[in-house]
Amino acid sequence: MARNGTYNILMYSHDTYGLGHIRRTMAIASHILAPHINILILTGSHIAGRFDFPKGIDFVRIPGMIKMTNEEYLPLSIKINPGHALEIRKSIIKTTAKTFQPHLFIIDKEPMGLKKEVLSTLKWMRRSLPRARTVLGLRDIMDDAETVRGDWEARGTYDVLDSLYSEIWVYGNRSFYDPIEEYAIPPSVSRKIRFVGYIPRTSPADDSIQEFRDEYGISKEKKLVLVTAGGGGDGYGLMDAYLAMLEAGPQPPPFQSVLVTGPFMPVERRHNVFARAERMGAIAFMFFRRMEKILSAADLVVSMGGYNTLCETLSQGTVTLVIPRETPRKEQLIRAEVFRDQGLVDYLPWRDLTPWGLREKVYEMLENPEPYREAISRFRMTGIEVMRQRIESFRGKGAP
Repeated sequence: MARNGTYNILMYSHDTYGLGHIRRTMAIASHILAPHINILILTGSHIAGRFDFPKGIDFVRIPGMIKMTNEEYLPLSIKINPGHALEIRKSIIKTTAKTFQPHLFIIDKEPMGLKKEVLSTLKWMRRSLPRARTVLGLRDIMDDAETVRGDWEARGTYDVLDSLYSEIWVYGNRSFYDPIEEYAIPPSVSRKIRFVGYIPRTSPADDSIQEFRDEYGISKEKKLVLVTAGGGGDGYGLMDAYLAMLEAGPQPPPFQSVLVTGPFMPVERRHNVFARAERMGAIAFMFFRRMEKILSAADLVVSMGGYNTLCETLSQGTVTLVIPRETPRKEQLIRAEVFRDQGLVDYLPWRDLTPWGLREKVYEMLENPEPYREAISRFRMTGIEVMRQRIESFRGKGAP
């Protein structure tokens, strides 16, 4: 234990594109928080302050970077050289670790951080805090196997996982997708892997769901479709196809619609979505802080199938239609296929995303939701439960 009797958990979320990393990190932090635990989150997300942080959780904001390509990142706000911005981020990360003295350091997705910015901190912890645990948290699917293998080999990732990490938590079910096999993970690393399961989200109370419907005038007589694009940076195609479906009739549609564009959708495109939604009698938001309310109120969610969105919809028991992007990564497409094979969702390939193809799927799933609801009711999300068990095990083994 720390000198003041607390157990310190440091979490890192690089947050260079979309909302997925900070949403997953916040969900984990909120659920593993317990008496005598402090959680400090290192994040590059410029909207981190919009989330509710329970007492015991705080965050340190590092300068934001925006992903331009798989290899190119630029400062989000400040006008400085990218290399200079990365040095600032690296310095803040290491200084925070030295000052906070974490017993547990959980890194989201990137084993070395953005452009290896966490590597020096991991090495410092191995030397100076040898009893502290370092954990890499990986979502269920990173990308197609060939791409991940080539990338990890080129970057020396396998060696880092072997030498600098205590454990690797995979936020998924091995029976769904096995990264040990797919990504050719060697035995020295695979023995550190624990499949914790998918990460559940908190379900809102029934009265708060009704409050949402009442506040926005959503009729009890009509079904509700939610269209969400996550962060929204690449979500306009989905929004455009859905609005074109509404515009093609019939008028009015036999259901109500809520669209959440995400804060990263370009301004002109967001304005286009809002104007067309208003003409169609649909409700549009850029960002909704309590998404679980809309997800629970909805009869059908149409999304791109990011990890967090699917965990959120499945936690609320909501039927989901996925339209996965296929570039620059195939992660969403692979997940859509895996979850469809389990009967948990249906999906529409991006090449088939037309107003007419979308209408056929939406109407079909609204009219016959029971097979999906039955599959969802059998689906257990154990991620938080297993992570709590691991943390208790760490604490019981005499952390410093």
